[in-house]
Amino acid sequence: MNRKEIKLKPNSLKNTFCVFTEVDPIVIQELKPDFESESGSKYFYTDEGIYRLANHWGRLGNAKWRLVENGFHGSSKLKLGYARWNAFYPDNKYEHLYYLEADFRTNEVLYQHKMNTTYDGKAILRTADDTMKKVKQARNILQLTNWSKHFENHDLEDLRKLIVTDLIYTNLTLDEIKRKYA
Repeated sequence: MNRKEIKLKPNSLKNTFCVFTEVDPIVIQELKPDFESESGSKYFYTDEGIYRLANHWGRLGNAKWRLVENGFHGSSKLKLGYARWNAFYPDNKYEHLYYLEADFRTNEVLYQHKMNTTYDGKAILRTADDTMKKVKQARNILQLTNWSKHFENHDLEDLRKLIVTDLIYTNLTLDEIKRKYA
């Protein structure tokens, strides 16, 4: 995909997954948008990639676009993200395209696409719907404590890591994983 293809086929970004990186809005100061969506997002196409200026990220109609924030403009809701054309991966409901990734230092769980260059082939691939269910379960394990009342003989932080790791690397249900450590 490149700038020319997008201009010829404006819907070619539908049904894609992409992780954008926040950049300083000064980079588009002299540019005019190539496209503006009904919701007000502005798109600036370059030969190497795309800039998107928007106040909303995540699920966008039939695309899943995430922004990795770098703190430009403080708490402003309007963020500028950049992604290279080769960072857009196909998305659909049926294929096993996604895997989970956990950062236990920040207690975050994200989903990534199997075409991501960092995918090592070890985490279980799932459909988009199954992935979102596992993300929610993993986030609840990392951020809540009400589930842990039956695990009094375990260190909570260690138990969280064990359960989330099993959610990432096995096909066990959350109940099966909890029974495993009870």
